[in-house]
Amino acid sequence: MASGDELIKYITERVVHYIDTPKDIRRKARVKESWTTRWFGMIPFSMSLWKEDVTSKRKKRQK
Repeated sequence: MASGDELIKYITERVVHYIDTPKDIRRKARVKESWTTRWFGMIPFSMSLWKEDVTSKRKKRQK
C-alpha cells in the first residue's frame, strides 16, 4: 500500500503548494491556449509547419 501513501503525499503537497501561492502568481502562470489547440491538439500546428516547409521549398525551386 506504499504506492497509495505516496500518491496521497504527492497530492497533498500539490494542494498545499497551490494554496500557498498568491492569486496573482497563479493567474500569471496560466497559459492561454488557442481554440484550435484546445479542440484539435497539435494537428493544426503540425499542418502549419508542414505548409511553411512546402511553400519555402517551392520558392527555393523557382529561384
